[in-house]
Amino acid sequence: MGRLAQTDGLTDVQEEILKTVRGFVDKEILPHVAALERDDVYPHDIVEAMKEMGLFGLMIPEEYGGVGESLLTYALVVEEIARGWMSVSGIINTHFIVAYLLQQHGTEEQKQTFLPRMATGDVRGSFSMSEPGCGSDVSAITTKAVRDGDDFLITGQKMWITNGGSSNLLAVLVKTDEGDDPASVYKKMTTFLVEKEPGFGETRPGLTIPGKIEKMGYKGVDSTEAVFDGVRVPADRVLGGATGKGFYQMMDGVEVGRVNVAARGCGVAQRAFELGIRYAQQRETFGKPIAQHQAVLFRLAEMATKVEAAHSMMVMAARKKDAGERNDVEAGMAKYLASEYCKEVVEDAFRIHGGYGYSKEYEIERLYREAPMLLIGEGTSDIQKMIIGRRLLEEYQLRG
Repeated sequence: MGRLAQTDGLTDVQEEILKTVRGFVDKEILPHVAALERDDVYPHDIVEAMKEMGLFGLMIPEEYGGVGESLLTYALVVEEIARGWMSVSGIINTHFIVAYLLQQHGTEEQKQTFLPRMATGDVRGSFSMSEPGCGSDVSAITTKAVRDGDDFLITGQKMWITNGGSSNLLAVLVKTDEGDDPASVYKKMTTFLVEKEPGFGETRPGLTIPGKIEKMGYKGVDSTEAVFDGVRVPADRVLGGATGKGFYQMMDGVEVGRVNVAARGCGVAQRAFELGIRYAQQRETFGKPIAQHQAVLFRLAEMATKVEAAHSMMVMAARKKDAGERNDVEAGMAKYLASEYCKEVVEDAFRIHGGYGYSKEYEIERLYREAPMLLIGEGTSDIQKMIIGRRLLEEYQLRG
């Protein structure tokens, strides 16, 4: 383990968790990722091992059967896993966003029903806001729930659901006619907890998961659509028990997701740096290792600086959330910086590999296809800059 991306002030428990996860990544993920990624195969064995390690319950409180660790611990675990294969970190990201939504906003009955089984990984979560006609413009969603006695009927179409096929609990944001303020579109949104069978096709009456969306990278993990055709959901499966609060609940969860994406960017960038600096010392041109050429040496220095900066920003954002403070700016900054730096570090490692970087025989080729997803996942870089800029205007507003 090199000097980069170290985190000060960790407890002995946190250090032990990270040591265990790093060993798991080195022994059980990295040796198998090439074949799994090539065949776009869901990593069942890796997921089962993570269940046995307790990783699906990492942030779930002990009273519900989880480990009760912090967002920082979770983010550092994600960083380690993404260093091995980013797709695996995606499998636990959506799960933890749903678990976080439940523990922060769910009723006690909802917590008791789902969290203990989520802690063991028997219930795995996915969530959805995006639709085919809108991505970051959440206000434009059209999927709707209408009350029918003690139930709601959900109709519409959702897009880009990570774990949409493999999950059996879907937190979905829809519009309802009920809400505190009829004039506000954001107060007419509700989050529903929809249970379903894992797999594709009709996974419960009226709910169809058509199949996996084919992607350039981010293989293994399933990204799907979801088609709702009058799906009947009991009113007690409204997150928190009250309609009209869904947008604010989801935005709270997305802050956790943005720290996760930042951690993924840090992990992928670290792996790209490891590959780049190793290859630079092995490959010789003009009678010496290319690492001794100033152009490559400068590139390595820039890569390492970006890895370190992104890690520091990610840790700061996680610690702020753990302290109970508002961290929308910090989470946005961390996600923006880590994803952009990840892309740049991966490209620099790709350049160091020269022509071999274009070959599927070398791991950097996979990272080159994976890094772009981080630029758009959990809100694009442009969206992060809008969030950051607006909050800065609030903080630095001219007075008088």
